[in-house]
Amino acid sequence: MTGGNIVVLGPNGRNFAAGMSGGVAYVLDEAGDFPRRCNMEMVTLYPMENEEEIELVRSMIRQHAEYTKSQRAWKILALWEEMVPRFVKVYPNDYRRVIETLKQVKETGVSDEEAEMIAFGLNAQDVARAGGK
Repeated sequence: MTGGNIVVLGPNGRNFAAGMSGGVAYVLDEAGDFPRRCNMEMVTLYPMENEEEIELVRSMIRQHAEYTKSQRAWKILALWEEMVPRFVKVYPNDYRRVIETLKQVKETGVSDEEAEMIAFGLNAQDVARAGGK
């Protein structure tokens, strides 16, 4: 995965996120064992707490349910308040640093294009990047 957002509602195998360099995955971890199956070399796991993200995931699941008639998706939506804490946000470390730097650079008033160039340049020079953290 190199960009965008994805919601995973079903089971996953081991080594999830291996090579994941961008984008964000929201994984429903009903059994609470997702970290054991996730390749943590390039990503960090977070709880899904941001209201905008919660609404984004809910909207994506609703779209999926409407398009596919997925009974599983409808059930998750019906139990939404109970399910939200079971989602894990899988966020690549390099991508997170670029996004955070981009927000800071944009606050200086430069154009979006210039802000992107600066953020990527700063991330490329970041010593922490070499360790994937």
